[in-house]
Amino acid sequence: MTLTELLVRKSVVILDGAMGTELHREGVDIGLPLWSANALIRAPHVVRNLHYAYLHAGADILTTNTFRTNIRTLRRKGFENRWEELNLRAVELAFEARERYHPARPVLVAGGLAPVEECYSPELVPSDAELIDEHGRQAELLAMFGADMLLVETMMTMREAVAAAAACAATGKEFAVSFVCTHDGALLSGESLVEAVDALRSHKPAAIMINCVSALHIGEVHRRLRAVYDGVTGCYANTGTPEKGEATQTRHDVTPEEYAARSGDWVSDGARIVGGCCGTSAEHITLLTRRHSPETLRLQEEEISAWKDARARRWETLHAQSDAPRTKETPDS
Repeated sequence: MTLTELLVRKSVVILDGAMGTELHREGVDIGLPLWSANALIRAPHVVRNLHYAYLHAGADILTTNTFRTNIRTLRRKGFENRWEELNLRAVELAFEARERYHPARPVLVAGGLAPVEECYSPELVPSDAELIDEHGRQAELLAMFGADMLLVETMMTMREAVAAAAACAATGKEFAVSFVCTHDGALLSGESLVEAVDALRSHKPAAIMINCVSALHIGEVHRRLRAVYDGVTGCYANTGTPEKGEATQTRHDVTPEEYAARSGDWVSDGARIVGGCCGTSAEHITLLTRRHSPETLRLQEEEISAWKDARARRWETLHAQSDAPRTKETPDS
């Protein structure tokens, strides 16, 4: 199953929610520079459980916990020699959650590619040569490990978005690109969203999205995207922008219910993919699914009911067998 095929099946595809802020809520150390990648070393079971929670909430796409597993970040921590190991572990955890869940519906695992430097700091984006090398290696590795698609997210500059898109296209995998913007629709670099979209067209992304903008403002940014791009679009907002350089503290400008309500405008304006970024949880994704893809939860409830009925029948059979009179066996002569 590809993203394009999934979009044919569903009018709205549900993306999962936050990883880093949820790890923090679960008590996992997400200190910089590794941030969410810390959990791959310290608490991989929590990563797997969060993937599982998003599946149960109705997510059609799970994003691997690879936001901070690029080689530059690992080198900064002295873990460069663990680059392949940690990326493989991240992909495997998403697959393990999917296999444990046994969804009747198609679920894609998206290999996530993030900025190679710190988020919200476009001035730190390195040279084109470094971007091409590092994104190329990351995209190739995630594709080799079996990700169904690739997701380039939180892009702050045209240069990095184009380099990451080219890297993804070279793998032959479908991919989406998502920008983080100011409330008036400009990239954090100050570049125009119009120019950024035009720069991506030749690489043929399966979708272009907006992420990590507050749910209070992302609708307007998405409308600007729809005005210049007639392909598949989407958005996954945060519940409030984290302070620059602060990994653990995120404001909550909206409740989960308000978040889901605002998503109605995103979909009305043409968003085909919706999910959650910083500060969101499985509760947010459940409410998105209930609003935009209720058949997912209906099928899930039917599966759970069928499983419970089958379990009850097994217990009845076991009790009947244990209560049945037994004949004394005669030993062989």
